[in-house]
Amino acid sequence: MPSGKDMPRSNCPIACALDLLGDRWTLVVLRDVLLGQRRTFSEIAADEGIATNTLTDRLERLIEAGVLERRRDPRDGRSRRYVPTESGLELIPVLIELMVWGNKYMSRTVPAELLARAVGDRDALLAELVERARDSDD
Repeated sequence: MPSGKDMPRSNCPIACALDLLGDRWTLVVLRDVLLGQRRTFSEIAADEGIATNTLTDRLERLIEAGVLERRRDPRDGRSRRYVPTESGLELIPVLIELMVWGNKYMSRTVPAELLARAVGDRDALLAELVERARDSDD
């Protein structure tokens, strides 16, 4: 049974999800792993300017929650890769919904082809993204 800081603040599933996902960096990390197929620490850290200690913390939290796994890189045994679990893959539709909403109300920087697929053929896009995320952990 969880105790202390691991105790949920509420039984509300939205509050529980926000406890894990609702900070400045976690969804960006998930975007990079799930949609950007970035797997190594350096790939994930590359573009956003996230501090290494913050990235380490977010990756550890996602591993502890069963959203990501850390695996030995088959090409370089000294390196580790972060790959989504089935639980993590189920967050892809959430990220796509946030992308569509953010494009509509915030920044409008989503590539036109991706946005058209997200709006017009979402099921095919989601299936493709899940398959790519699964395949990229080899």
